[in-house]
Amino acid sequence: MCGIVGAASHRNIVPVLVQGLQRLEYRGYDSCGVAVHAGGLTRARTTSRVADLLTQVHDDKIEGLTGIAHTRWATHGAPAVHNAHPHFSHGAGEGAEKARPARIAMVHNGIIENHEPLRAALQAKGYVFHSQTDTEVIAHLIDSLYDGDLFEAVKAAVLQLHGAYAIAVICRDEPQRVIGARAGSPLILGVGKDGTENFLASDAMALAGVTDQIVYLEEGDVIDLQPGKYWIVDRAHKPVTRTVRTVQAHSGAAELGPYRHYMQKEIFEQPRAIADTLEGVVGIAPELFDGVTHDGSTGASAHRVFKEIDKVLILACGTSYYSGCTAKYWLESIAKIPTQVEIASEYRYRDSVPDPKTLVVTITQSGETADTLAALKHARSLGMEQTLTICNVATSAMVRECKLAYITRAGVEIGVASTKAFTTQLAGLFLLTLALAQAKGRLSDADEAQYLQEMRHLPVALQSVLALEPQLISWSEDFARKENALFLGRGLHYPIALEGALKLKEVTYIHAEAYAAGELKHGPLALVTSEMPVVTVAPNDALLEKLKSNLQEVRARGGVLYVLADGDTKIESSEGVHVIRMPEHYGVLSPLLHVVSLQLLAYHTACARGTDVDKPRNLAKSVTVE
Repeated sequence: MCGIVGAASHRNIVPVLVQGLQRLEYRGYDSCGVAVHAGGLTRARTTSRVADLLTQVHDDKIEGLTGIAHTRWATHGAPAVHNAHPHFSHGAGEGAEKARPARIAMVHNGIIENHEPLRAALQAKGYVFHSQTDTEVIAHLIDSLYDGDLFEAVKAAVLQLHGAYAIAVICRDEPQRVIGARAGSPLILGVGKDGTENFLASDAMALAGVTDQIVYLEEGDVIDLQPGKYWIVDRAHKPVTRTVRTVQAHSGAAELGPYRHYMQKEIFEQPRAIADTLEGVVGIAPELFDGVTHDGSTGASAHRVFKEIDKVLILACGTSYYSGCTAKYWLESIAKIPTQVEIASEYRYRDSVPDPKTLVVTITQSGETADTLAALKHARSLGMEQTLTICNVATSAMVRECKLAYITRAGVEIGVASTKAFTTQLAGLFLLTLALAQAKGRLSDADEAQYLQEMRHLPVALQSVLALEPQLISWSEDFARKENALFLGRGLHYPIALEGALKLKEVTYIHAEAYAAGELKHGPLALVTSEMPVVTVAPNDALLEKLKSNLQEVRARGGVLYVLADGDTKIESSEGVHVIRMPEHYGVLSPLLHVVSLQLLAYHTACARGTDVDKPRNLAKSVTVE
C-alpha cells in the first residue's frame, strides 16, 4: 500500500527519494510525490507513475539535502493531484497559502479515525483545507502546535491522533531535520553508512543499495532524524535505544529479467521458491517453528506449545485466507486437530468463544497486514497467547509479535496478485501440519518419510505444470472475451477454486466466483449458459465421481467446461469440454500443482485483455490500513 521515503543528508537527496519510490511501486499506488527543503519547501506531485514524477523533478530542477516522498493508495479522497502527498500547511488564516510560504510538509500511511473533529477544530482556528484527505489534518495540527521545535510539535500532535499512522515531517524553519512517528503502520530507520545521512522508509526495500543498517521502530515511537545523528522516544516519550540490524533487501530481486511482467516471473520462480522454503528441512520437528527473539536468540519452544494446544485458529486475509482454508483440510485429516479459519477483518468484530489451548496461526506475505495484526492482538486479548505466523518477511511486525514463526523464503514478490507467496505458504502450512501430527503422536516414521519425499519432489512437479503454459494460453484466448466465469472444486481443492477465481478477478477484471461443486444445484446453476465458462479442478481423489456428476449438470445446461484433470481421471475432451491433463496426481499436495495452472490462466487472460497485470486497478500489495 502507501510507501514512505525520507532522508536528511549533506548531498542532494532527491535521486535517493525517487529511487526509493520506484522500489516501492510493487505495493500499489495511484499518486506519488516528493517534497524537499530548498531554501523553503517545494514539492512535485502526480497521479501518474513514479517515472512521470522523476521527469517533473528534473524539469523543475528540484534539489535538496532534506526531503520526504510518498506513493499513495487512495482512501480519503479520490486519486487526484490535490489529494496526493506530501501535504503542506501554510498556517492559519484565509488566503494563508498565498500570503506565506509553506511551513510544514508531511506524508502519511494509515487512516486517522478522528480526522473529522480535528478538521472542524482546525478550521475554527482559521486553517484552510485543500484536499479531502485525513492526512492534511495532521499537517495543520502539527503547524498549530509548532513553537520552534518540530520534534516537540510532532510528539504533541500524535497524542491527539486516533487510528493508524506512519508519518514523516519536515519544516521550513529547520532545514536538516526529519521527524517520523508510527502507530499501527510500519516505519523503519535506515542508518547511513558514512555518518553523514540517515533515512526513513516504510519498507527496507526502499533503501536497498543505500544502506543495510535498519532499525525497526516500535509501536508509538517518535524519531528525530538528522544527517549524522538520530534519537528515538517511545509511546510514553521516554528516550529509548532500538537495535540496529543488518538487513539485505536486494534490489536485484526486483529486476524483471526476460519476463513480460513480474507476475509471470513470480509464477515461474515457484519451483525455486518452494525449494528455498524447504531448504534445511531434513526431518519433521516442532523446532522448525521455534520463535526468535529480537536479539536473534532462540525464543519460545514450539515443542512445548504443540504438546499443550488442542485447537488451531487461522487468521488471514485474501489469498492468505485461502491458504489457511486449504490447511484446515490437512490439519484435521492428518494431525486430527480441530481447525477454524477466520477472515482477519471479520474476526475481531464479532463475539467468539476463546480457548486458551488454541494455537493462533496468522498467515501474511508482508507481515504488515493491518487487519491480520489487529486480529492477532484481539485473539491475545481474549487469553489465547500461543501464537505462530507463516510469513515471507523475517523482519516484519508479525514475526516480532508472534511467539513462533516459519519464514517461507518466497523472496520479494512485486506483482500485486500473489503467486509464489501463496504456494510457499501452503508448503509452510503442510510442514506445520506434520509437526503438529508428530507432537501429538499421530505421524508414523513411514508417513513422515513419504510426505518428505513428496515435498522434495514438488519443485520438479511444478516445473512440469509450468510446461502446460501453451495450453493455458489457448484457454486464455477464450476467457479474454468473457465477462463472467465460475470455478468449481471439491474438498481440498475447493479453496484452490476460490484462489483461482480471485486471481482472475484481480488481474483481468472478469467477474469470477468459486463454489464447492456440490453447491451447483443449490443456486449457481441458474447462471450457467454458453457464455459462462466453468473452470473445474478435477484431481483423482475420493470425490472424483461426485465431481463428474457436477460436470454433467453443467453440460446439460449448455455450459462450457474447462477441466484441469489428473491423467487417470478418464475425463476426455469433447464438444463443450476442454481438458488439460496435469502431469501427475499428487495426493494431499495436489493443491500446489493445480493452483499454478489457475495462476497461468489468469495471467495470460489479463495479457490478452491488455490490463495492467502487475498493478491492478484499486488494489495494493501490502494492505497496511484497515
